[in-house]
Amino acid sequence: MRRTFRSLENPNYRIWIAGAFVSNTGTWIQRVSQDWLVLTVLTRNSASALGLIMALQFGPQFLLLPFTGYAADHWNQRRLLMVTQATMGILAMALGLLTITGLVRLWHVCIFAFLSGSAAAFDAPVRQTFVTELVGDRDLPNAVALNSTSFNSARMIGPAMAGLIIASVGLGWAFLINGVSFFAVLISLARLRISELHVRPRALRAKGSFTEGFRYAWRRSDLRITLIMLFLIGTFGLNFTIFISTMAVRVFHVGAGGYGLLSSAMAVGTISGALTNASRNHPRFETLLGASFLFGAGCTLAALAPLYGIFAATLALTGFASLSFTNTSNSLIQLSTEPSMRGRVMALRIGFALGGTPIGAPIVGAIADHWGPRWALGVGALAGFASALIGVGAFLRGNVSNRPNLDQQ
Repeated sequence: MRRTFRSLENPNYRIWIAGAFVSNTGTWIQRVSQDWLVLTVLTRNSASALGLIMALQFGPQFLLLPFTGYAADHWNQRRLLMVTQATMGILAMALGLLTITGLVRLWHVCIFAFLSGSAAAFDAPVRQTFVTELVGDRDLPNAVALNSTSFNSARMIGPAMAGLIIASVGLGWAFLINGVSFFAVLISLARLRISELHVRPRALRAKGSFTEGFRYAWRRSDLRITLIMLFLIGTFGLNFTIFISTMAVRVFHVGAGGYGLLSSAMAVGTISGALTNASRNHPRFETLLGASFLFGAGCTLAALAPLYGIFAATLALTGFASLSFTNTSNSLIQLSTEPSMRGRVMALRIGFALGGTPIGAPIVGAIADHWGPRWALGVGALAGFASALIGVGAFLRGNVSNRPNLDQQ
């Protein structure tokens, strides 16, 4: 048990994860509330509109790649995180005020989704590589897993809280609560013991930095295969905003509370996956393969689930698989990338994992609208199986190794 939570022995990491948990809970409250606002207030259960919002929210992860990776490798990470977190908090409060006053329209949500997605595009690679500054390389896999445990514990609590908030005081207050929650991260960043951070030298500023990072990752077969697998599952599989909301509204006919509970059920699986990963000393490519296949199987079972309770159970299984996949890819990529390139390579990882959403989410949303949400889940299942087959082929050809490939740095 001590090995599972060993990163918490680090005072800086304890301060960071406490603030992150509060903010993550607020983030999940807003995600569920935003989906509900679009699906039931601003449209007539339009999965296509929800897909458009997702495309605008996650599109900047790919569009801004040349800048986000550069920022992560060249700028002070702690200060950059303070700017991005404050920006996302202000945007959440502004959307909350528009919603409370009854002025909110779909185009407002589109603009706020793009702006918050742009801030998140700068935030994500820095936040993931900043973990190394908190704990160092030795405990990095454990810290990454505990970060996911915190995020998904919030995912279990936040959606249920969102359902209660929506039912009791209204959608707008959910956005305001999320805006306030960002103060927790800002306070934790301000309280870190700067002298104890494992600060690495910033990369030298030069033209073509992003191109250099892309070439570095693409000529490495282990990184290239992992990124391709991430793109498939990220583009067509990680669309649970659409999967869960449309199944809740159209198939099982539940309200905001029932929708929130489904998101919480998925979080039970992701927390289990995070804790399982935290107990491992080293990430393994075989884990990535198994998680890809299990993701495809989970989506298949979810698509076939006849009852609300059974669907919730399949979401827990799929959540376990998706978390194992994303966490393992995170640790494998970070540990096999030289420190001066990590920011740019992690920006690529996030771009491949989330930047395909502008392609996948509208497609999945259109399928849900025209053929039903069960067929949309089938697309996610195909993505998981295709990712697993690509990984197995690369593994059998010897293009990837089972442990982080440090000798290729």
